[in-house]
Amino acid sequence: MKLYDRWMEAFESRDFDEVIKYYHPDYTFVRHQTNTEMKLSEWSPIMKSMLENDQLKMISAKCCYENDDVLVVHNIMSFPDGSKEAVLACHIKKDGKIISSETGATPLK
Repeated sequence: MKLYDRWMEAFESRDFDEVIKYYHPDYTFVRHQTNTEMKLSEWSPIMKSMLENDQLKMISAKCCYENDDVLVVHNIMSFPDGSKEAVLACHIKKDGKIISSETGATPLK
C-alpha cells in the first residue's frame, strides 16, 4: 500500500497519533500564506486541532503522483468559517515518511 493510501486512511479516521507516524522527525512545512517554515514540533499541534475540528472537512482528495521521493496531492477543503480552498501540496519523502511539504491554495466560491 502506498504512503498516500495509508496516510489518507489515518486522516479520514481523524486519528492524530496515526497521522503523525507518516511524518519524518526532521519535517518542515512551508506555509503558502506567509512562505514561512514550520518544524514538526510547531506543525503537529495545528494538525491535531485540525483533525479535532469536525467543521474542517476534506471534500475531495486525489493523489496526483507518488514515487519513492515525492507525493503530490490535490484536495478541496471546507473550513469552519464556510470558506473553501483547492489545495495543491507537494510532499518530499525520506525513509518512507514525509520530510517536507509545501502547499498552494486557491479560494473557491
